[in-house]
Amino acid sequence: MIGRITKQIVWQNITIAMVVKVIVLVLGAGGVANLWEAVIADVGVALLAILNAVRIQKMKLE
Repeated sequence: MIGRITKQIVWQNITIAMVVKVIVLVLGAGGVANLWEAVIADVGVALLAILNAVRIQKMKLE
């Protein structure tokens, strides 16, 4: 049970990170986003992934 949920959360984190990185890459290539915006987006995604992973610790073992 906990293994399946952990795997699901890991894939959520990977998907969210990749989607945000592709969006920032496209915006950067188009000249809309600069380096600082890319750094802030990267740090924001990292924090979001950490907060999402913390959900695993709050689960009750059955």
